[in-house]
Amino acid sequence: MPNIRRFDTKQPDFWSELESLLSWEGVSDDKVNGIVRDILKAVRERGDAALVELTNRLDRMDVKSIRDLEIPRERLEQALAAISTEQRQALELSASRVRLYHEHQKGESWSYTEPDGTLLGQQISPLERAGLYVPGGKAAYPSSVLMNGIPAKVAGVGELIMVVPTPDGEINDLVLAAAAVVGVDRVFALGGAQAIAALAYGTETVPAVDKIVGPGNIFVATAKGMVYGTVGIDMIAGPSEILVICDGETDPDWIAMDLFSQAEHDEDAQSILVCPDGAFLDRVGEAIARLLPTMERAEIIRTSLEARGAFIQVKDMDEAVDVANFIAPEHLELSVADPEAMAPRIRHAGAIFMGRYTAEALGDYCAGPNHVLPTSRTARFSSPLGVYDFQKRSSLLMFSPEGASEMGKIASTFARGEGLTAHARSAEYRIKKH
Repeated sequence: MPNIRRFDTKQPDFWSELESLLSWEGVSDDKVNGIVRDILKAVRERGDAALVELTNRLDRMDVKSIRDLEIPRERLEQALAAISTEQRQALELSASRVRLYHEHQKGESWSYTEPDGTLLGQQISPLERAGLYVPGGKAAYPSSVLMNGIPAKVAGVGELIMVVPTPDGEINDLVLAAAAVVGVDRVFALGGAQAIAALAYGTETVPAVDKIVGPGNIFVATAKGMVYGTVGIDMIAGPSEILVICDGETDPDWIAMDLFSQAEHDEDAQSILVCPDGAFLDRVGEAIARLLPTMERAEIIRTSLEARGAFIQVKDMDEAVDVANFIAPEHLELSVADPEAMAPRIRHAGAIFMGRYTAEALGDYCAGPNHVLPTSRTARFSSPLGVYDFQKRSSLLMFSPEGASEMGKIASTFARGEGLTAHARSAEYRIKKH
């Protein structure tokens, strides 16, 4: 069995130990920063030529022109036709569920008129162009295409540009098929920091976007951080996390496999189980020991559980909620008898999976809510990716002559108090003379 750390909230140093367990330093080192800065500079200064050169070198390609790196729409449709019927049905069903869920998130413009005729309100408008980064090569992440692309389309984004690396020329049909289902407008076989640079600054061929979304490696994450301000970004995501609160009544094998489902992502992923029943924690430990040898990614799971996993024994379910709110997990499973009573007390979580039958894995693919979620305790102040991330809000103000006169007096008082005479006089011009 993996040597999973075990905590008890009765320990005098519990909270400090928990904070230490949660800490994750995902910052780039100086070497990565330097490489990314050089790549951004090259693409900004030399555009398409730099993209071709960097793609050939870093992705072991042999293309002559940027035109060779644009994947035509017909190729996406070919991929959709080439995948199995089962895969196509899974893609289309998942897409329809994700689309339906996100339709509920669309913000609407609104306004109200005051008694004197002054109108105030808010106008909602979509981004003109968004960029979607999708990891590529042998790894296939069609779910990432759906989760990042569909909210953009629902929001009304004018043009969605997808970039996906194709190292050694390897293109994944599932990813391209997902792009066809989403309705991605243009796709480029670009990856790494150079793809982020192209989306942020634009080149002769790749259009500059207003916001970049999608996961990537440390070079991609570092590049996203560096271009933020020139463009918007979704988030800098850390390793995947799951926190399971269980009352001790769920099948221990189910809980063990739910913990595995995050631990198998990579060695830095974090899986934590919280329960008031110490004997149940023992039983889950036994299930882990028995099931781990059956897993294809057993060594990754073992390393993850030993490095960052934990069993936490609490005195009762109230304290379990306190622990969950402190951790602010990306994924939170409430594997309890009455999850609907517990959920309103959860203040910080990316997604809340309620009940014994709601495996986190369903949320990754086909439930409907977005799987792009805040990690590393950022659920304290941020939210899942959604339609609202692809919409902007503009304030609306239209004063009537009467409203301008009355508010002008107040604005003048403020402005003169701040020593801003032009502000004051601008407002005063509109005050009615009696």
